[in-house]
Amino acid sequence: MQHFAERIVSALAEAQCQFVIVGGLSAVLHGAPIVTQDLDVCYRRTPENLTRIAKALAPFDLRLRDIPEGVPDTFDRRSLDFGTNFTLALRDGEEFDLLGEMAAIGGYDAIIGRSAEMEVAGHLIAVLSLEDLIRTARAAGRPKDLAALPILEATLQ
Repeated sequence: MQHFAERIVSALAEAQCQFVIVGGLSAVLHGAPIVTQDLDVCYRRTPENLTRIAKALAPFDLRLRDIPEGVPDTFDRRSLDFGTNFTLALRDGEEFDLLGEMAAIGGYDAIIGRSAEMEVAGHLIAVLSLEDLIRTARAAGRPKDLAALPILEATLQ
């Protein structure tokens, strides 16, 4: 059975969505010896791409994570219109972050030209460069990102 990240990447690629794999999986794809349990992608925020993304992700029955009680947790095309960065979960608990903007490096249009193409789940997919991953991890300043910095920098060397 395919890992949930492979299923999502395949669905996005087959729908011709414009996105870049970022976060821990991009580090792993570049050879960093880290473990990641989630999927993070940065997506292009054009109306056409938002429609393709919503259609590609609809079968996954994604829900918004960490929202207050009583707030609807559905994720759909309308959600994409009203937000930029989404922390999502599949019903069985896997986590998926859909990012329109990233700290220190911007959005899809700012990073696509510096991304590497790699084969992922049988598709050629744009993957964030290690240099950009290091920049955004440092700017985000979260403990888990800061802890990974020495590993990312060593991998870059």
